[in-house]
Amino acid sequence: MEGRIVCQRCRQKFSASTNLETVICPYCHMINPNRTFTNQSSSLEHGRISYPFIDNIMKEKQKLKKILRCSRQKPAASGSSSTKYPKLCAFDYSGPWPKKRAVLCGVSYKKWKYRLKGTINDVFNMKQLLIQNYEFKEENILVLTEEQTDPRLIPTKANIEISLKWLVNNCQAGDSLVFYYSGHGLRQPDFENDERDGFDETICPVDFLKEGMILDNDIYATIVKPLTVGVTLHAIVDACHSGTILDLEHVYDKEKNKWIDNSPPSGVRKLTSGGKAYCISACEDDQAAADTSAFSSKSMNGAMTVTLIDIVRSRPSITYGELLDEMEERIHQVNIEGCLGSRILSRIFGPNLTQKPLLSASEEFDIYQRKFRL
Repeated sequence: MEGRIVCQRCRQKFSASTNLETVICPYCHMINPNRTFTNQSSSLEHGRISYPFIDNIMKEKQKLKKILRCSRQKPAASGSSSTKYPKLCAFDYSGPWPKKRAVLCGVSYKKWKYRLKGTINDVFNMKQLLIQNYEFKEENILVLTEEQTDPRLIPTKANIEISLKWLVNNCQAGDSLVFYYSGHGLRQPDFENDERDGFDETICPVDFLKEGMILDNDIYATIVKPLTVGVTLHAIVDACHSGTILDLEHVYDKEKNKWIDNSPPSGVRKLTSGGKAYCISACEDDQAAADTSAFSSKSMNGAMTVTLIDIVRSRPSITYGELLDEMEERIHQVNIEGCLGSRILSRIFGPNLTQKPLLSASEEFDIYQRKFRL
């Protein structure tokens, strides 16, 4: 039996079973009390009422506790089972906490009609860049894609959230952290008055239709706020509507050549705990990002990712400002030639898909003086 519910946050109406005491809004994912709940129809399991969303939360808490326990254990002997998957450091790594570590996430949505074909290539290329150009070790890079055989490395919402917590766990001065994401991005109305454009930006795990998206508020709380003094985080996000995906308070306006204020209108501060955070996004919050073969005749790639990697490989001493300028110029040039973007995006946005990479940061700095380093 079902009843009608009005979400307390977004005010959308939806149907819900009367067997559940609380329900999750399918639009904004807020947990709401179910006023149509009838106690006699609740399911019992092992002498208690079983609510799926509570069970999921408890399972994820147990996973996180296991990860934290592993990080405190002594190094395993060579050849032991815990070294079977050396790249799964978030789950199996037990040596000294690495100073450089990264989470690389590529979601292709391969079971969908409108899948992304370039995300796996993007992740592989980014991994090679970190190892070859920035001295990251493979065992300290956690890769999440749908091609992985280990279920812990499928880019579900729960796995991404756990991986992000691992990334910043026990961060200390001198640490260099990288979060890379290639996949779909969306927007939804902001009801907390912390977005200047009225929308929260999101990333879409492979199971987001069932489990929900990951909001910019949550990404900020997980990997930006905990950054302590001396820790540096770089996020590179190749997704639509990804401009302010970390909710950083400073956004660089290239047309005005100055930093602009992106702090929440509500007055709430979104700061680090003393560390520094930088984010390079594929496009502004109201723009779409392209999955394209325009830059390579052999493979599909995210337009922002393939240009960024090619530029920093050829110019290792490039500044943030020079990197932004050259990325935008290359994307603009391909756009003029008429081969950027998919047929779907072209129908929506017209023949010229505007995509301008965006830089945001936890601090203001001279982008044409500071060199880009990961």
